[in-house]
Amino acid sequence: MTIKLICLDADDTLWHNMRHFNATEEALVAMLQPFADAHIARDTLNACEGRNLKLYGYGAKGFTLSMIETAAELAGDQISKTMIEEILAAGRALLAHPVDLFDDVADTLDALAHRGRLVLVTKGDLLHQESKLAASGLGDLFSGIEIVSDKTENTFRRVFSQYGVAADEAIMAGDSMRSDIRPALEAGAWAAYIPQEGAWVHEIADTPSDHVRFRQIDRLAELPDLIDTIG
Repeated sequence: MTIKLICLDADDTLWHNMRHFNATEEALVAMLQPFADAHIARDTLNACEGRNLKLYGYGAKGFTLSMIETAAELAGDQISKTMIEEILAAGRALLAHPVDLFDDVADTLDALAHRGRLVLVTKGDLLHQESKLAASGLGDLFSGIEIVSDKTENTFRRVFSQYGVAADEAIMAGDSMRSDIRPALEAGAWAAYIPQEGAWVHEIADTPSDHVRFRQIDRLAELPDLIDTIG
């Protein structure tokens, strides 16, 4: 069996992402300190995000709207114009932060490209993801770019069909158990989980440790050797 298609996540797989969201969340918690304890502010934000994902989708813009809603819920009539302006500024900063690549990503992608076609499969705001990819300088290394609203079993089935491979000739690598690993396995592909610190609560799911096509690695740089063991 040979891997012909290598699908890769972007955020927190190719470049750092959640560290920026987590820092922004901490700023919101500090802002709301007069109105709620830290754990209540975090729980309220997480619940708000969960409700809003189907409405706003993934990304910094939806996160910013959820922060404003959280502030309104916790501060009530005491929410101020200044507070809203600070939250909006934090959201703009999220959209503008520099792209910080993980170590040796370009060399790893070059090694992977000698083993199969590379397809970026990422979700989030279209404009923001396109701008991050452009800033990364990695776009030319991919045979295809798929920016989707969510990653499901059907998403991966469509990708495999579009690129003309059987599911068991494809592998998906990423940091999200919910979005990268489980749906790829459900679609019949291989999946390589690359856990990162500070994972988003909405991306956590049970680990399919007993699945025959599931693998876990510490760094993306280990993926070429893993693929060699499959092929």
